[in-house]
Amino acid sequence: MAVNLVNVEQVSKVYGTRALLDGVSLGVSEGDRIGVVGRNGDGKTTLIRMLAKLEEADSGRVTHNGGLRLGVLTQHDSLDPKATIRHEVIGDLADHEWAGSAKIRDVLTGLFGGLGLPGFEHGLDTVIAPLSGGERRRIALAKLLIAEPDLIVLDEPTNHLDVEGISWLARHLQNRRSALVCVTHDRWFLDQVCTRMWDVQRGTVHEYEGGYSDYVFARAERERIAATEESKRQNLMRKELAWLRRGAPARTSKPRYRIEAANELIADVPPPRDTSELMKFANARLGKTVFDLENVTVQAGPKTLLTHLTWQLGPGDRIGLVGVNGAGKTSLLRALAEAARTQGDAQPAAGKIVVGKTVKLAYLSQEVTELDSNLRVLEAVQQVRDRVDLGKGREMTAGQLCEQFGFSKEKQWTPVGDLSGGERRRLQILRLLMDEPNVLFLDEPTNDLDIETLTQLEDLLDGWPGSMIVISHDRFFIERTTDRVMALLGDASLRMLPRGIDEYIERRLRMEAESMPASAGAPAAKEAPAATAVSPQAARAAKKELQKIERQLDKVSSRETTLHAQIADHATDFEKVAKLDAELRELVAERDELEMRWLELAEDA
Repeated sequence: MAVNLVNVEQVSKVYGTRALLDGVSLGVSEGDRIGVVGRNGDGKTTLIRMLAKLEEADSGRVTHNGGLRLGVLTQHDSLDPKATIRHEVIGDLADHEWAGSAKIRDVLTGLFGGLGLPGFEHGLDTVIAPLSGGERRRIALAKLLIAEPDLIVLDEPTNHLDVEGISWLARHLQNRRSALVCVTHDRWFLDQVCTRMWDVQRGTVHEYEGGYSDYVFARAERERIAATEESKRQNLMRKELAWLRRGAPARTSKPRYRIEAANELIADVPPPRDTSELMKFANARLGKTVFDLENVTVQAGPKTLLTHLTWQLGPGDRIGLVGVNGAGKTSLLRALAEAARTQGDAQPAAGKIVVGKTVKLAYLSQEVTELDSNLRVLEAVQQVRDRVDLGKGREMTAGQLCEQFGFSKEKQWTPVGDLSGGERRRLQILRLLMDEPNVLFLDEPTNDLDIETLTQLEDLLDGWPGSMIVISHDRFFIERTTDRVMALLGDASLRMLPRGIDEYIERRLRMEAESMPASAGAPAAKEAPAATAVSPQAARAAKKELQKIERQLDKVSSRETTLHAQIADHATDFEKVAKLDAELRELVAERDELEMRWLELAEDA
């Protein structure tokens, strides 16, 4: 029987006039892996701080099992600024001792990219004081993971980690025996790591078995049974439930609840996006040209990030952009944005960017735009526009869109200066969308947003007609809002990944394995046949053919979508369906051939 580690009994906590937690009772046992979700400000961080005895409850009590070894990652670390990374993470262990520990090697490699900490000037001997907040959090996380706590409590552990780092952390936590309580907005991470969920809402905590996907099933069913009055929130949950059930791949392998009821709940929910309809509307708004890049070189100061880039962002394209830190994701967006701002007058270091005449770009950067702190939320939105056209006859007032983004009628009269960081981020996105752009660049849009706000943003983007590029470390958000994934792998080129982020992780792991020093196998390597060198001319030709194949794949994908819709429309006309099905089979065969050729060329390019 699992040993109980922490008991929370009838705990209450009030801030000002608001009860964050009201008579909450919970428990954490050995082997538990608990994810904590809820809106910003509803008490998630307060709950885990009281769980860890970092904060006192107003009433009730929290008890720890005798001798409990507790590891806590808060949003503000307690590292000694005068100490070195070596002192904080490894302590007094001699080099041969820590280097001989598989656990320590795994943590240092997973969080920092190597035992020598390549991102830090002096490696392990780097002093902590001048480091950024993100670097300090990774150091604090490494220190915690190298220890052997019985219970790990993590507050937003994926912040400041890239896609690879998040993937590594998920694998690492899966393989640990420690119990875990984790607050995060990263839904992919929750699904990978957690087996129970705590949903903090209006002073209470609802418990669910399973990961995030199972939680969505159970909560949607609970709200259906309870006939909740929050119809808007329920509709959003139904849409996400439909995405989880129909998405490829399905995200839950253990549906513990009444799946028949869940399927009945989403029976009338259409797919998240009507791709062909959005493509028609995007073509009408944008024409044929959005951004055309020909032989472009992108630089950041003296550093060259991308070379010989020939690529096209077309009307209605929804691209997820991933890559190693420093590979040039943000620099590429800035180059495109500058070309759009100057209508093509500002050009990169080499090559040419052609901007469509009708392009109206909205660029959400990682920095939160400062607004007049005395403005009310509604006034800040109305500064841009009073109402917005969402396409297909849908129109919203500034007040209605504020409500959809979680600003209630009362909250809309809050001064901007009184908003939290997450609320300001929401307001920034809202102002961008109010300006009715037809091209969106979103650079880490999920920063500081809670899960409910993310689902609201995703729901809004589902019906948004235009071209979009999203840079994000949130795998769920990228898979949910985009149709294709492109990657910057640190080799100065942009690649399409037919299998999405899973393929990106595989490629990065392969690249790391190939770059590992092979001192032990050096003699054998001499006997291996030399790899066939590819000439620069052949590499450039391969890149051009790759771009051509990617455009062909786009057309094939678009035609497949259209055929599926036509088959559904003519379901009773067997002769018509047979013809359409034959064409669809030919398209699938053509797509397979193109993808195989793409993979062959990728090696040369």
